[in-house]
Amino acid sequence: MKGIIGKKLGMTQVFDADGKVTPVTVILAGPCFVTQIRSAEREGYSAVQLGFEEVAPEKLTGGARGHLQRRNLPAMRYLREFRVKDIDVEEGQRLTVEVFTKGDRVDVVGTSKGRGFAGTIKRHHFNRQPTTHGASDRTRAPGSSSSTTTPGRVRKGTRRSGHMGSERVTTQNLEVVVIDADRNLLAVKGSVPGAKGGLVIVKASVKAR
Repeated sequence: MKGIIGKKLGMTQVFDADGKVTPVTVILAGPCFVTQIRSAEREGYSAVQLGFEEVAPEKLTGGARGHLQRRNLPAMRYLREFRVKDIDVEEGQRLTVEVFTKGDRVDVVGTSKGRGFAGTIKRHHFNRQPTTHGASDRTRAPGSSSSTTTPGRVRKGTRRSGHMGSERVTTQNLEVVVIDADRNLLAVKGSVPGAKGGLVIVKASVKAR
């Protein structure tokens, strides 16, 4: 199974033997424990649940503690599931960054940075209105929503101002550039969604070239 949970540490750059520079995102990936295996016969689908980041037991709810103690596992802050067709791991097994190899293609799932309440120019890339003919206070306004014409109301889903960010985002088909098993570090080429310290899920790419 090629999948692991981690935290985004930030970006840096890597030089190869020819001096070519590659921008990479460094992820503290694992170690993770297999906390549960879900089967199609019992739950209706095949998946592997992983746990990440050990914490004091009192920081978890009673149900979460019992779920992990039943398998003699340490208390872990994050539990996430990975849908898989062929299950090649066992409950209690420890997974590290070595589930990946250099050159693998991965998808990274994270939560984008929250931007608060944003206007239409920032949120949807609307164009600015003219600054001439007395429109000094209308330059960044979204304009009419055509509420007086058919259908006489603003349709649901219309691009308007509102909350921006804090959404689940997947960056696909990133290349694994560096694997540091001693420090549990994984470096992938390019950017990864979320802020520094944000939780990310790294799994095998579904659109690998």
